[in-house]
Amino acid sequence: MLIWYYLIIINMFTFFLYGFDKYKARKGAWRIPESRLLFFATIGGSVGALIGMFVWHHKTKHAKFYIGVPLIMGIQILLILLCPLGPIQR
Repeated sequence: MLIWYYLIIINMFTFFLYGFDKYKARKGAWRIPESRLLFFATIGGSVGALIGMFVWHHKTKHAKFYIGVPLIMGIQILLILLCPLGPIQR
């Protein structure tokens, strides 16, 4: 049950992180490193990252993101489905 709270929080945080970086880009201010944006997608925020990319129209032209984030999400979904503690019980 705790994992679901974690996933909700990390995805909300990642979503707003992408929005904050877009805001900073428009203002010409310092930016959040791409590696950090991808890191938060990797540690469970891939859904928030993908939604943030399209809601904020941010990083959608960078292959690292438009290929990488869905790939990360696909791997995470497979891990959840194949994990012995996941929805598919053996």
